[in-house]
Amino acid sequence: MTTPARPGRTFLILFVLAFLAAAAALIYPLYVIRPFRHQGPTELLVALAVLRYRPALMILAALCSLAALIWYWAQEKRILRRTFSLLSVMAVAAIAVLSRVNVYEIMFHPFDHPSFSSAGQSKLDADEKVIAVAVGQEARAYPIRIISYHHVINDLVGGVPIVATY
Repeated sequence: MTTPARPGRTFLILFVLAFLAAAAALIYPLYVIRPFRHQGPTELLVALAVLRYRPALMILAALCSLAALIWYWAQEKRILRRTFSLLSVMAVAAIAVLSRVNVYEIMFHPFDHPSFSSAGQSKLDADEKVIAVAVGQEARAYPIRIISYHHVINDLVGGVPIVATY
């Protein structure tokens, strides 16, 4: 004789599956595509595929958890359990919203107003690598360690707008 499934257990299983799918779709690409880390071709391919299909997966996870909430809400009368179920669905929705934020644009915003000093006053190490740009009589050197963080330096050299990157 089998016992009927309890609404709490069914909701918990549905919620955990939706939460894990949403969390994995959020975290895996961030883990793989983080800067200064080697990415293998297969893991990068998977991370890019997750990024491509992540909006649909997030909608599916949010709808699944919302459907489970609606079903559970009708079954459960205790306010504390209802509150917990509502908070858990809000957690899935929060992950879905976070997945729309491009953390790389936040971390690696272009450096728009670089400051410079003369070569004699520079505090660069003797073996530090730079990207050098000369336009007319004006020259600039952009340290790679600065560019490696910002990835893009917007500047005006000799009256010409340039972008230094690598």
